[in-house]
Amino acid sequence: MHRRDFIKAGAVSGLVAGTGALGVSPTPVSALMGAPGRRTSSGAVRLNSNENPLGISPAARDAVIDAISIANRYPSDQQAELVAKLAAAHEVAENQVVVGTGSAEVLQMVVQAYAAPRAKLVMADPTYEAVTNYQRTEAYELVKVPLTANQEHDLDRMREAAESSGHPALVYLCNPNNPTATITPSASIDAWIADAPEHVFFLSDEAYIEYVEDDRMWSSLPWIHRKRNVVVVKTFSKIYGMAGLRLGYGIAHPDTAARLTDFASRNNINQIAIAAAGASFRDEQLIAKSREVNHQSREMVEATLDELGLERMPTQANFLMHRINGDLATYRNRMADAGFLVGRDFPPKLDWNRLSFGLPEDMGRFCETLRDFRNKGWI
Repeated sequence: MHRRDFIKAGAVSGLVAGTGALGVSPTPVSALMGAPGRRTSSGAVRLNSNENPLGISPAARDAVIDAISIANRYPSDQQAELVAKLAAAHEVAENQVVVGTGSAEVLQMVVQAYAAPRAKLVMADPTYEAVTNYQRTEAYELVKVPLTANQEHDLDRMREAAESSGHPALVYLCNPNNPTATITPSASIDAWIADAPEHVFFLSDEAYIEYVEDDRMWSSLPWIHRKRNVVVVKTFSKIYGMAGLRLGYGIAHPDTAARLTDFASRNNINQIAIAAAGASFRDEQLIAKSREVNHQSREMVEATLDELGLERMPTQANFLMHRINGDLATYRNRMADAGFLVGRDFPPKLDWNRLSFGLPEDMGRFCETLRDFRNKGWI
């Protein structure tokens, strides 16, 4: 019997059998290892967390099954192999890569590593809120700068806030931005990084870059070869469908990466996530399929919003923001009653909803639900 067959028939089925002993019906292995989890236990379609509805790739599923056989071992050797693979793919040295439990931990490392008395944390408003969560226990002065009328980062105002005092400043750039799915042109970001003083540190979050179709945006990675004050953060949660496995990484100058590592928890990523990441990284078939499905769903939603006259923001990600008419909480509850989970509040845009793209068949039902809401006078 091959090892993978042994794992399927033995270790995994043993775990499943164990649940039966506790009075719970055994779960098929296919449900554990192959289901994309597009619905909750109540049957609601998940359109609220910017997840990839396709799930992990077949190669990643096989790798996960194989990795169960070494789940009793600490992951240092396998982590080193993954770091080497990431470094080679990005053409950097291994000591320039820092891994974390999702990109969220890497963001946390940066926030903690560069905290200092009178330091500023400068960020767009709204943007991904995890960075502010990590900031609360640190000695930062938080400066939120509203997005421009074009829903871009207001780099002029952010630059003034970061550089005016001469004190250290951490600038968080989420591009494409979450929750708006809009981009800030990379040429403008590059111009600032090129001229910025050393006390301004740039945290570039590129979680959704694989979905970008606008050639005005590109990665900030080239700067890490010339600047110690830039870290680029990437994730396996989005295009690779690994949000629940929690693996992300940062790339920076070796000195910067070493500083961040001091704030990482020991053995912070696990054998299962490492195996899935190694198998799916730069899987062109998975990336192409994810983009294709996302494009189909996006076009369907955009056409429906335009048909109903509901304002929407341009999107370069796997979600978009659209305006609603009425109370956001009421809208969210009605969508839940109709079988769809949609986005949470993102102040100050409380008359807008963030919608993640699911599979085209789910988005077709969602669009019909929107039309029904219009007929009822709810939107």
